Amino acid sequence: MSEGDPELVYAVARDALFGDVDPWLGVKRDGVGAILERAESAGRYVPRPGAETDRSIKQIIPYLVLRDGDRFFLMKRTRAGGDARLHDHYTIGVGGHLNPGDGGILGGLAREWREELDANFLPEFKFVGLLNDDTVDVGLHHLGIVYLAEAAGRSVGVRETHKLSGSFEDLSAVRGVYDRMETWSQLALDAIAGADPGGRPSGRGAEREISE
Repeated sequence: MSEGDPELVYAVARDALFGDVDPWLGVKRDGVGAILERAESAGRYVPRPGAETDRSIKQIIPYLVLRDGDRFFLMKRTRAGGDARLHDHYTIGVGGHLNPGDGGILGGLAREWREELDANFLPEFKFVGLLNDDTVDVGLHHLGIVYLAEAAGRSVGVRETHKLSGSFEDLSAVRGVYDRMETWSQLALDAIAGADPGGRPSGRGAEREISE
């Protein structure tokens, strides 16, 4: 790609991706094999600017939640990030768009790991489910492939410190900023950690159909 050309990102036609499955809100764990297969094989690389406004396609985003025992790696986005819709939001997700040359979803996630985090290891990525949220603009144009990994006591830091700050925090601290988390992180947290036993209303993560 020459200087000045738009970034190419991997996307799949919405109708082809979902097939006869109605869009859902949250992280879907069951019955996702066919959708995942289509997410990996039925797409094409398109210029990102157009993809961000085209409702007929979904950009595929590998999305990793990193833990160290009972603690989650919690990051805060600064205003230097490329997507203004996410500025000043907290996130527990490492990931991004798939680009030509990534070699698929896991290859793209490994690249994002190396680009975003300062760590001298590559963890095992364990598939969790498919994350969909058509209720917000940024979610309308993306489908998340959610993975979970364990740091197992190994050191992890943020590489692009002008865009992010990050550290491992216990679950109560993560839930303490729940209302300031990007919606995907809220949904992923609910799916992985479950409802707050203290009664915090975190029910957005339960998979359900989107009402018309």
